[in-house]
Amino acid sequence: MADDGVSVGTASDTCTEVLSRISDAVITDREFLEHVLTAALARGHILLEDVPGTGKTLTAVTVAQALGLEFSRIQFTPDLLPNDITGSHIFNEQSGEFEFTPGPVFANVVLADEINRAPPKTQAALLEAMDEGQVTVDGETRDLPDPFLVIATQNPVEQEGTFELPEAQRDRFMMKTSIGYPGREGELELLERRSQRETKLPTVDPVLDTAGVQDLQAVPERISMAPAVREYLVDLARETRADSRVEIGISPRGIQRYYEAARARATLEGREYVAPDDIKRIAEPMMQHRLVLTTDARIEGVDGVSVVRDVLNRVEVPAVDP
Repeated sequence: MADDGVSVGTASDTCTEVLSRISDAVITDREFLEHVLTAALARGHILLEDVPGTGKTLTAVTVAQALGLEFSRIQFTPDLLPNDITGSHIFNEQSGEFEFTPGPVFANVVLADEINRAPPKTQAALLEAMDEGQVTVDGETRDLPDPFLVIATQNPVEQEGTFELPEAQRDRFMMKTSIGYPGREGELELLERRSQRETKLPTVDPVLDTAGVQDLQAVPERISMAPAVREYLVDLARETRADSRVEIGISPRGIQRYYEAARARATLEGREYVAPDDIKRIAEPMMQHRLVLTTDARIEGVDGVSVVRDVLNRVEVPAVDP
């Protein structure tokens, strides 16, 4: 490896191989998998909203397998406590001392399953972990593994027994997307694959290991973004605040995450610079969950996706030379 790390071309080829391995196990849209990998490259976390049974858990498991990372799953329930996530001190009778027992958050890829079934205090236990890569238990701060990626799933808020994620917590997720139902051919392919193996869940061979993922995550830092493209990104975000249907638009933190994700997206494409198309292709998963709509807009059935699409139509796309 050269002193300046993995080349953009090599990083793109590696990402293509990772996507290919995941596609061998999960029947889903390629663009959805690209969004998940973009978030992982940009050291972000991802929120998946879908009805049960669409393959969210399998996606999280196979992402961890393909990246060669340690995986853990936390099933969020109404009685889940913060210490069930972070870990706690347990008395060791032999030594006569309290010893720290790490919780399931101490893994590289953490699946927070049905996160909105747990009360807000438990949801908040993930905030420090997602923001700072560390947890504090009984006044003692402990670093989490690096890389660290949270893939959280949530049921649609209309479903029984759910607590809507507060705005501050939604903002911590770099992207929000959904798998959706596969097409008819996809569901037939699902049965065909199941008929050809004896185990219920497929597995994939790793493309990388922990050090390899860290090297890959360093590549977007070397991707350039021209001033006109930066202005385009900022203008899109600011336009959400000007929309009459929006009570709270994209925050400055959201703009920074958008910038990081756009550079990761360019890495996936094998380019050393961000093009306006990179900005557009991730606009919906980057912005939809960060918008707080007015009461009137919600009553009228407006959602974040429709606002983002209108904003994309209103803001002029810059002409940029490579």
